[in-house]
Order: sequence, then structure tokens, then C-alpha cells
Amino acid sequence: MAATVYDEMRGKDGSVLPHYDSYHAWLEAMAPERLVQKRNEAEVMFHRLGITFAVYGEEAGGERLIPFDIIPRIIPAADWHILERGLVQRVKALNLFLQDVYHDRAILKAGLIPQEKVLGNAQFRPLMQGVNLPGDIYAHITGVDIVCTGSGEFYVLEDNLRVPSGVSYMLENRRMMMRLFPELFARQSVQPVDHYPDLLLETLRGVAPLGVADPVVALLTPGAFNSAYFEHTFLAQQMGIELVEGQDLIVRDNYVYMRTTRGPRRVDVIYRRIDDDFIDPRAFRPDSMLGVPGLMDAYRAGRVTLANAVGTGVADDKSMYVHVPDMIEFYLGEKPILKNVPTYELRKKDHMQYVLEHLAELVVKEVHGSGGYGMLVGPAATSAQRDDFRERIVASPEKYIAQPTLALSTCPTFVDAGIAPRHVDLRPFVLSGKETRIVPGGLTRVALREGSLVVNSSQGGGTKDTWVLER
Repeated sequence: MAATVYDEMRGKDGSVLPHYDSYHAWLEAMAPERLVQKRNEAEVMFHRLGITFAVYGEEAGGERLIPFDIIPRIIPAADWHILERGLVQRVKALNLFLQDVYHDRAILKAGLIPQEKVLGNAQFRPLMQGVNLPGDIYAHITGVDIVCTGSGEFYVLEDNLRVPSGVSYMLENRRMMMRLFPELFARQSVQPVDHYPDLLLETLRGVAPLGVADPVVALLTPGAFNSAYFEHTFLAQQMGIELVEGQDLIVRDNYVYMRTTRGPRRVDVIYRRIDDDFIDPRAFRPDSMLGVPGLMDAYRAGRVTLANAVGTGVADDKSMYVHVPDMIEFYLGEKPILKNVPTYELRKKDHMQYVLEHLAELVVKEVHGSGGYGMLVGPAATSAQRDDFRERIVASPEKYIAQPTLALSTCPTFVDAGIAPRHVDLRPFVLSGKETRIVPGGLTRVALREGSLVVNSSQGGGTKDTWVLER
């Protein structure tokens, strides 16, 4: 891993790297007050469009605008080629793993992954055993979090295979940049991302139950109080499909129907943005008001496709992350293109001992945590915070993993003090259906606080447009 921080725009000698040349020349000629004006315009437009996210646990309002940085992140074509190949390889292996653990369990029989780690996992769904899915696809939409530590050096931080979010911000960020700076897109060839909704709809229609020639697709949302509700409405509108809540769907004779003004209409594919636990009160939590009673019966009978499949969470558990390189070699017979971050499993006594002795140097994460919560960034934490985490680890070591603090790359970012480097990560979105496809780019998240490595919007991070160059 790189010992120093890699600046994606400038080389070690301070010179501008070739892929930023054209943009840098434009930026140098831009008056600072015009950048401020454009940033203000973007904020007004995002407010008008309602592009906000809910912050759980906050009483006052609870809705925030995600800060948008008007300086794009630029990825050269050669780097994207590495990323694309690595992402396709990784997601193919993850889908093969899910198919395997719910059927033959060859990887467990081979002893590559401890059986109790899978079958005893909180996200393993026994009622999915033996269920055959169209194309054997479990994760139709995967968001893979990537960090860069040097030119062409990429590490996967985590795989999001349950209900990955953020793609609407990728699309709206591009639209915003094209509105604000149309001249930039005439200066250099930036690969498009606006066809993502078409690819998503094509992917969903391609995994309809057997024998359905013209499938009806609907997006199932928990409702307006969900943190990603803007994204749900946005994607449904972009794909031209119905946005439904649990109360809008009924199950009859193992078929799913949505209520319409013209009577019930059969639904063949459901892009669900509800966690497993809440999707069917008869199968999971009986107190769920968000799901559809009987949905799992229809699903197991092969009468409806759910994207993503129920039970995918067993593959994006952070303790399973350490085994993905083994999955790639076992199922594909290939060496991993993208690297994993070295990871300590605190369920192992020697790993736990090392982590407890080096808390000030490591990042500790909850196995089932998300959104930047339940995490300790050792170098930035106080001694009191480290002591608190030490107690948590000792009480329940199996709930945690730890990793070295990576030197995340930085991108130029427009902050109050002017243009300054800030740490970034990237979440590309991989679509798996009849083929595996990725739009060139993804959601770049940026840690707006100086020196911070936490990019999550819930923790004060922002987003920026991601440009993948044509050549």
C-alpha cells in the first residue's frame, strides 16, 4: 500500500497529470467568484429538485442536502479499464458464491470458508435453500466501494449486494455539471452515464420468470420516510415503471398483483428497496408494515423475481469480504484483479490481540455496520473513544473486523478556503442479468473535512461528478 497520499491531479513534483491537463487549463482561467456563483446555483437547483437524504436519529428536520462539489473527479481510460475488468470478475464470483451456498455448498465442502461463518450468519436465509433463480443471479445491482492509493492501484473496501444506493446522485451530479459547465464537455471526451436507467430496466426485464414475454416491473419502496426515497422515485420515473409500497401489492395463487384504477395487474419483477427482514411479514418480521404478505411464497414458486434476491446479505457481510479473493480463484480459476484491504478478523484470538495493541493505527468496523456508523478510525480517535471500542471488542469480538488505515487518494475540491485536496472513494454500480454491465464511472464521495477519511454523507461527506475519459 502507498505510504504517501496519491494526488489524482498532480504528480509528486507538483506537475499536472495528463488526464487533468485540459480541465486544469480551464480552471486556471476561471475567476474564483464565478466558481462560488456556480456552486450557489447548484445548491439552489438541488434544493428545488428535492435531492436530499434523511438522517436517522436527528430530531430537527432530519432532511439534509448532500453537499455537491463542482470540481469533477477525472479517471483516465487505462485506469477505468482495470476497474471495469476487476469489478465484472468480482461480481461474477459473488453471484456464483450465492448460488453455491444456497445449493451445493461446494466451497464449504472444500474447506475454503468455515461452514459456521456462512450457515450461522445473521444474513443467511434458510428458506432460500434450493430455490432456483432466473439466470442464477442473486445480486442484480451491486455497489462496490473502491479506493485508489496510487496510479492504477485500487482496493475494494466493501461489496454492497443487498439494497445498494447512491446511483441517483451519480446521474444528477452529471446532469448538474452539464447544466453548469456545458463548455467543459466540448473540450474533452467524457464517457456518458445517463443510459444507466435503460440498462437497469433491461437487466430487470431480462431476469423475469420463465415464460413471461413482456414482463411488468415495479419498484418497491418502504415509503417517503426512507433515507433514499428520492432515489426510489427518481429511478422509477426514469425507467417508466410504477413506484409501489407494500400496501399496493397483493398475492393471489402465488402470483403478485398491484392495485390499479383498472383493477389488479400482475407484476413479474420487483426491484425492491426494502431489507429482507421487512419484505414479507409471514416469512420474516411479523410486525412489518412495509412488506407484502405471501410474497416469499410467490418468489419461491418462481412466479416473481426479486432484485436483489433475498439472502444476498450473506455475501456482503464484512467478515465474508476476506474470502472474496478465494471465491474468485475457486469459481473462476483466476487471480483477483482488484485487491482486498488486508483484514483482521477479531473472532481470531491472535488477530484480536494484535488489534487491541494497535488500535491507534487501525480502522475498526462492525461486521454488519453501514453508513460510516459503528466505526473507529484509530488515528483520528480520542483515547476515550479507543477505550470505549476496546471494551466493545473484548465483549463481542466476532462483531468486528479491523484494517490498516489506507492512504486514500485525494482530488481537487472546492471548499471555503478555495481549491484544496480532499480524500475520495468511488462506488461503481454493476448490473448483472443476461450479461454483466457497468456504466463508466460511479458515485464519487468526498470527505469535505480536511484530513478526514470518512466520506459517508451521513458523516459530513459530499459527492462529485466522476468523469471517465474516452481515451
